[in-house]
Amino acid sequence: MVTGTDLRTAALALPQTEEKPHFERTSFRVSAPKGKIFATMPADAATANLMLTPETQTLLCAAEPAIFAPVPNKWGEKGATIMQLSACDPLTLRSALKMAWQNAAPTKLHALLDEAD
Repeated sequence: MVTGTDLRTAALALPQTEEKPHFERTSFRVSAPKGKIFATMPADAATANLMLTPETQTLLCAAEPAIFAPVPNKWGEKGATIMQLSACDPLTLRSALKMAWQNAAPTKLHALLDEAD
């Protein structure tokens, strides 16, 4: 089981990530160049939404249906995925956040993720 604090720590450990409010949620963004969101978390920190590709979403939802589910709207069709933190372990959390970060980050920043490991 992971918590909202675990998610915050793992997200902010990713290269060039910043935390900002986004409506009623906390967002985690790749700061350069456009501040693109890769994850959000509501105030209750029971779940997180990850911005994945539709293909990655399909794989994660099939592999770990207790943890991952598509967001039930048009965003979900584009890859937005709900992650149940109470069902998630630290390794799965970090792996899923990295996938979402890579989806949001410009290709030229991807090497920074390899350096961070």
